[in-house]
Amino acid sequence: MTDCIFCKIIDGKIPAEIIFENEDVLAFRDIQSQAREHFLFIHKTHQKDLVEMVHENPDGLLQIMKAISEFSNKTKLKENGFRVVTNVGRNAGQSVFHTHFHVLSDNHLGKFGK
Repeated sequence: MTDCIFCKIIDGKIPAEIIFENEDVLAFRDIQSQAREHFLFIHKTHQKDLVEMVHENPDGLLQIMKAISEFSNKTKLKENGFRVVTNVGRNAGQSVFHTHFHVLSDNHLGKFGK
């Protein structure tokens, strides 16, 4: 994907503050942070959203979740608590169409629902 900003980050064409990387997954700080700690975890293969990834690269989802788990165990994220969020489609707030998971941690994230 030549116009995908996340693919360009993977290729090193756009700088990012990398916080985790392995053979399959890359994670970096979100430049539009919504919490004290806000990271984006992406697979190094391009799928536009969670639905597409489930069909084209289901193993990639597990690889991302394992990367989040590994990172949370190496840092204080697990101890402090964190939230994992993904958006599918513009109406849900997806602005970059490369499957990604937001990992957020803060003292006051609030609760969903009642």
